[in-house]
Amino acid sequence: MSQNEFQPVLLGRIGKPDSQSLASYRADGGYEALAKALKMTNTEVIDVVKNSGLRGRGGAGFPTGLKWTFLPKDVTGPIYLCINGDESEPGTFNNRVLIEEDPHQVLEGIVISSYATRSTTAYFYLRYEYGRCYRTLKKAVDEMYANGLLGKNILGSGYDLDIYLHRGACAYICGEETGLIESLEGKRAWPRIKPPFPAIEGAFRRPTVVNNVETMACIPHIIKHGAEWFQSMGVPKDPNNPRDAGSYGPKLYCISGHVNKPGLVELPMGITARELIDKHGGGVWHGRKAKAVIPGGLSMGFMTNAELDTPLDFNGPGKVGCLGLGTAAVVVIDDHTSMVDVLYNACRFFAHESCGQCTPCREGTAWSTKILERIREGRGKLSDIDLLLEISNSIGTIPGTTICGLADGAAWPIKTAINKFRGEFEEYIKSGRKSESRTLVGAH
Repeated sequence: MSQNEFQPVLLGRIGKPDSQSLASYRADGGYEALAKALKMTNTEVIDVVKNSGLRGRGGAGFPTGLKWTFLPKDVTGPIYLCINGDESEPGTFNNRVLIEEDPHQVLEGIVISSYATRSTTAYFYLRYEYGRCYRTLKKAVDEMYANGLLGKNILGSGYDLDIYLHRGACAYICGEETGLIESLEGKRAWPRIKPPFPAIEGAFRRPTVVNNVETMACIPHIIKHGAEWFQSMGVPKDPNNPRDAGSYGPKLYCISGHVNKPGLVELPMGITARELIDKHGGGVWHGRKAKAVIPGGLSMGFMTNAELDTPLDFNGPGKVGCLGLGTAAVVVIDDHTSMVDVLYNACRFFAHESCGQCTPCREGTAWSTKILERIREGRGKLSDIDLLLEISNSIGTIPGTTICGLADGAAWPIKTAINKFRGEFEEYIKSGRKSESRTLVGAH
């Protein structure tokens, strides 16, 4: 399906009168997919999702149906589904829009996913700042209980499910699935050493699946329209890359930063960053040019202007040195902005959000911030540039020094900023420039 033929699916009901209500959702065919799923076996639902090629929309892009199969087959006792609504990646707001404007789409996906994974309890973990999201979800969940869509014997199927809403405490680290689980259990959100993975030992030491909000929103449409329909959108598998699982389906792209029209758009996966910015973001503001672009949240690193024809699918950003697609939160940085200031802002963020459990992450993020502070005060040395690179190459799960991937997210902005804009850093230090501000205005 081409972009010109594409009609929004996940955002299809946004802007309709009373789009948050159960009556409005049902009038548009809502919960028909749930009724269909409940007539299938758990395995049949999983197979449809596997065959669709749906990959997690939270950042990692792991195949959703495959993830569900990791649950033990012969387990006795409860299995839990946790929904990650902690949306803390800078520049990311797709989950918020889905929850605030069309909560039942997400909730229907949760019920179907819970049925597929044999869960009878689902926890919706929501970042504390999303007060409107919580109120909207609470009302929608109450409507579902009142209409036989939650609780005992859902739609007369014999399947029982309860959904509990849990508000987090404003921590980036809670977006990591085991950090989320620890917080859900009432503990400090320190990510767990794996294995065991959550599918074996997760919430309350029981088998657990953790899925993203946007992932859940895709589920009803896949069940309703079929796996082939979902695969008709996006980018197919690369036949020359056996590890490529394809980048199928619609995707929500956030556009912010130095653009004329910041906002949220839904497109088939694989649009280029340049087309997204020019066609859907109204171009770079004030007639300027893009110096750098964050392709999918701050932790993914930076693309240069010359790299903007890169497809924004699960493979594209990695081909130009970024960590991945991430959350598809595209942040544009114009050519009047110092990359030294941008990187300082990034490092300061990750130093603040590091949980402190792993020494390389705790110390690496703190020292990278201090080095950049020194550079911005006009006291930097050229050797500081290589020192920053050394730090970035020494922290994270990829070199094997930390428990979770926060340090990788902190490292990639450093790597890509210096490797791609090294000349700007050298000129800044040689000139003895001083920054006039402590923070980058308009970063996210």
